[in-house]
Amino acid sequence: ERGRGEDGDCGIVPFVLVATDGGTDSSALVNDNGSEEDYSYEELCQASPRYLQPGGEQLAINELISDGSIVYAEALWDHVTMDDQELAFKAGDVIRVLEASNKDWWWGRNEDKESWFPASFVRGYIRQCRKHTGMFTAAQLNTIFGNIEDIYKFQRKFLKDLEKQYNKEEPHLSEIGSCFLQHQEGFAIYSEYCNNHPSACIELANLMKHGKYRHFFEACRLLQQMIDIAIDGFLLTPVQKICKYPLQLAELLKYTTQEHSDYNDIKAAYEAMKNVACLINERKRRLESIDKIACWQVSIVGWEGQDVLARSSELIHSGELIKISKQGKSQQRTFFLFDHQLVFCKKDLLRRDMLYYKGRIDMDEMEVVDTEDGKDKDFNINVKNAFKAVNNATEEVHLFCAKKPEDKKRWLEACANERRRVQEDKEMGECNMECFHINGQSVFSFILYQWAPNLVVSANLI
Repeated sequence: ERGRGEDGDCGIVPFVLVATDGGTDSSALVNDNGSEEDYSYEELCQASPRYLQPGGEQLAINELISDGSIVYAEALWDHVTMDDQELAFKAGDVIRVLEASNKDWWWGRNEDKESWFPASFVRGYIRQCRKHTGMFTAAQLNTIFGNIEDIYKFQRKFLKDLEKQYNKEEPHLSEIGSCFLQHQEGFAIYSEYCNNHPSACIELANLMKHGKYRHFFEACRLLQQMIDIAIDGFLLTPVQKICKYPLQLAELLKYTTQEHSDYNDIKAAYEAMKNVACLINERKRRLESIDKIACWQVSIVGWEGQDVLARSSELIHSGELIKISKQGKSQQRTFFLFDHQLVFCKKDLLRRDMLYYKGRIDMDEMEVVDTEDGKDKDFNINVKNAFKAVNNATEEVHLFCAKKPEDKKRWLEACANERRRVQEDKEMGECNMECFHINGQSVFSFILYQWAPNLVVSANLI
């Protein structure tokens, strides 16, 4: 059978397509490693924009050939054949495509021989991007694709194990619950990818403003014979996939009797995957909060001391309070309660949307105490809707008054919530925030030590 390899599998030989005008020699299109240079892609863009449009790449290739353009296919590995009707070649060989009316087999010339050769493409976005170092930096590729290759490797192993548990003859006797439990910790790698996804979308959006990047990604999609979806749609797939597992397992559990040998494992797998999805959603929510905090701090006039993100990752509550000093001086301030600290600012008299930094209180050192209405013994003044932040070690005391009883209640609940969240963070793993500079820009690196051993998730906000 045409296309059979030495091991009996169908011979799938991937190519990278290069199109030039009729006067360009094929040797000018590849480097010493048999890969096309950056300019070959530019020539491809200029030679025929039709090739870069969504739709059958096969028709476009034939149009290029009909228009007099020379189309080359670069082999990525050897194709050994004993059939005289097939074209043999080695990885890196450049083959001129003479006819491509059949989607599986093309007619081409290699050196002095013309014959059929397999036309399958397997090279995707990442490999093509890495080849074009003039278009992408390593940092950009890391941002766009994250750890998607690790996810691919993990999913291949998971799929193999899942197939082993599937009973083809009697599907109702399949036992797949244990497979999910076995790989439970491995699914944690999705957390890093999901956390990175918003940054990937931003990076892609910036690149897509330029025509050459839009054309490049479309060319990659066509070479892969992929369905007509933009690259950001493909990159969303892992995010969607991890959230579907709990739904699929819940559906499976609904139709599995309690007497089934796999019932308990499916039930445990459902709970496990639900927890993984919840943790990922929490990480994503926390990272979105970090982004908002970074933008908020930039808007504060006269900021002093370390950045909020050096210690905190979430804004828990904010609002107006009256701060009273030991001397009886009252100041109306806008307070922002983050995990670990309480920041207070003063509003501009004319521009009420402008805030001036006035100070902060370390909540790790404080105990929040409800204060009854009436005369306060510490401050020797009458108070209403008040509460205190007390440092029992240093006897430092801060007195706050809200406008309404319900405002005071919300602040007390928020302070209790702040302490609870800090404790949860400690139980889940230490959160370490560090600020450093790259290329003169301040970058907040939020490092979450995940529930999976030795897994670190890092998100950079510039």
